[in-house]
Amino acid sequence: MEHTTESQKPVVVAGDSAFRAALDLRAVTSRLRRRVMAVADDESLTGGQAAVLMRIASRDVTTASALAIAERVSPQAIAATLGELQQRGYILRTPDPTDGRRHLVQVTDAGRARVERTRDAGREWLETALAEQYTEDERQTIIAAMALLERVLA
Repeated sequence: MEHTTESQKPVVVAGDSAFRAALDLRAVTSRLRRRVMAVADDESLTGGQAAVLMRIASRDVTTASALAIAERVSPQAIAATLGELQQRGYILRTPDPTDGRRHLVQVTDAGRARVERTRDAGREWLETALAEQYTEDERQTIIAAMALLERVLA
């Protein structure tokens, strides 16, 4: 059910299917992401460490402050995460030649390989789960739903 406010923008109320779909989708995607990360984690990185490593791997070079903002954590928390990733040989931190107060962060070959292993293991687990737990018609329904959800991101 939709109501309008003084500004005439629709307000979603709890009985609305959009509200229910949003709650359910957020819960399922969150649980699915955690499960995929848990299945794919063969080296005991925390979820936060794995997420930061994946974010670094998706860029050529970044900074600790940019990562802290993107991950919504404190500079101290990102520094600890980067320290652990560097200790494992997954990232390299070098002084910024234009600003001596900052360090540039980039993924190493070992870090990129770790990200690829994580993605492959997660995809394989999900592919197996979909094959074993859903019929062909149900998988086609999931594919159709994904196409619809893409519109939210457009």
